[in-house]
Amino acid sequence: MMNDETSDYSAAIQFLYGLQMFGANFGLETTRKLAALAGNPQTQLRFIHVAGTNGKGSTCAMLESIYRAAGLRVGLFTSPHLVSFRERIQVNRQLISETNVARLAAELRASLKEFSPEQHPTMFEVVTVMALKFFAEQKCDLVIWETGLGGRLDATNIVTPLASVITNIAFDHQQWLGDTLEKIAAEKAGIIKPGIPIVTATEEPSALAVIEKIAREKNAPLTTVAADGNPPPTKFAALYRDAATLTLLGEHQKQNAALALATVEVLQKQIPVANEKTRAGLAQVRWPGRLQLIERGGQTFLLDGAHNVAGVESLHAALLDWSSRFSLSGDALQRDAPLTFIVGFLGDKDWQPMCEILAPLASKIFTVPVASERTADTHELAKTFRAANPAAAVIACQNFSEALNSCKDEAFVVITGSLYLIGEALELLGQSPVGVGERGLNEWTGKR
Repeated sequence: MMNDETSDYSAAIQFLYGLQMFGANFGLETTRKLAALAGNPQTQLRFIHVAGTNGKGSTCAMLESIYRAAGLRVGLFTSPHLVSFRERIQVNRQLISETNVARLAAELRASLKEFSPEQHPTMFEVVTVMALKFFAEQKCDLVIWETGLGGRLDATNIVTPLASVITNIAFDHQQWLGDTLEKIAAEKAGIIKPGIPIVTATEEPSALAVIEKIAREKNAPLTTVAADGNPPPTKFAALYRDAATLTLLGEHQKQNAALALATVEVLQKQIPVANEKTRAGLAQVRWPGRLQLIERGGQTFLLDGAHNVAGVESLHAALLDWSSRFSLSGDALQRDAPLTFIVGFLGDKDWQPMCEILAPLASKIFTVPVASERTADTHELAKTFRAANPAAAVIACQNFSEALNSCKDEAFVVITGSLYLIGEALELLGQSPVGVGERGLNEWTGKR
């Protein structure tokens, strides 16, 4: 039998599920009103606001770890979650408690009667204000604040940060953000505020030009991190070289580290951080589901939520360079040996080129459905993989468990695609820090 605390949390989760019927609302008016009803908790907090196509979560994790190592009480707001909703709201990397989720949901629910049906807050808008209230209550010294989608009209954009960060610009969510890199960049650059520093690792010239233009118009000092990840000579230049030993795997994490270091330097006057604290923070970063190695029962699994073309390209590069990036035990992976993949994508992603990028690396590919109504068809995925690599054995599976069982004799297995799939893998591989998954709360349907 559930106790009252568990029952209240379950009721809160069901309340959030119920808000999914309102889809996604791209605009700030509703979030501002809801925050005002909650006492405008954002005015009590300091933020670093992070947008971009890929690398947002990793960059947020690095910033959080650095500032926590420096002795600050740091809030972390990210999405989507891999397993538990509670992952979205953390303080000093401790997940928000079930009790606080239940309490905050009840408090916000009471405010919803102030909205007309046409203006009713979406789930993400409610969760955004829940996070703001919690971080203010927790008296966080700093909040690392990740956008949900885009930036300009994203609910997180009601805050005025100490610095804005744009990791990079690539194609993703074109149906909402625009069909060119310039349009996508304009949406991401919507987080730039007048006079507030902006730091970016964007290297695509047309996208960077948009960011530069908006920064000039808003008189926002712009710092760019070079495409090779090397920042200009600074007090953190030596620390960047240490980033090669980051706990997060993959060459692309060097650039994320350089971006985080550049941000810390830009904010040195407001929040001084000593070199040794920065180094300690980088050395202890953790961010599940991104080139994450798991050893279980004599097998090694590599989990990576590569859910767009740019992400898959980073995974491809990491796999080609495995010998210097990965610390694998024994003979789990032989140099140049074809790999075994378990792959599942959402159907509204540009999955065909992603299959074509991964296929040449594979000897076996198991395609699986993602636990979402938006899942790509496993047989269509398999068809694309077979066309891209006729030599590979490609099997369309009914579910992830079937694929995992089919791989039980494989020493090394790459699990990649949607973050929904990565969350399911973490659960089935016994790596989830919480109980039953709540991945369904990641579902949304776009503009209402």
